[in-house]
Amino acid sequence: MAYALEDFCQDSRTILMSDAPIQNRIDKVADKLKGLLTDPDFVAATFTEGMPAGKRELYHDPDLDFYVLAHVQEGGKRGTPHSHGASWAIYGNVNDFTRMREYRRVNPESEEGAVLAQSAEYDLRRGDTKGYGPGYIHSTEHPQTCWVIRVTGTDLDKIERYRFRKLRDRLLENA
Repeated sequence: MAYALEDFCQDSRTILMSDAPIQNRIDKVADKLKGLLTDPDFVAATFTEGMPAGKRELYHDPDLDFYVLAHVQEGGKRGTPHSHGASWAIYGNVNDFTRMREYRRVNPESEEGAVLAQSAEYDLRRGDTKGYGPGYIHSTEHPQTCWVIRVTGTDLDKIERYRFRKLRDRLLENA
């Protein structure tokens, strides 16, 4: 039997309501997400070839305030470092790949501009997931058009979070 979106959302509710540390809960939801990413029925119902770039809400839990979002990411796009503030996000690739980069701040948070050093780089391929807890700084790159499912702890457009600004912040080379 296929693992449906409804199953994933119910499993996520159960996991997120537990009293485990937040990163443990995020990792468990990310593991459950893998079942959706490779399910042909879910993929066919969610994405089609030629679908325009953008994001769509697949599910919102009104009690826990988490979202399941489908993204068509345009090829040739590279994002800047950012965090999800006090919330979290899980990324999962349906097809192709997303290049992920992780960063750490190397100067005191009391200083106005952030100085970031890249700490990791890897690709999320079909069926891969990765969860980023509160405050974790990372960026995404999509060399080709790809389909991504993202699960977030709230509406990230409505909360304060870190976003890299070229005029204020700096990336260290080869750190």
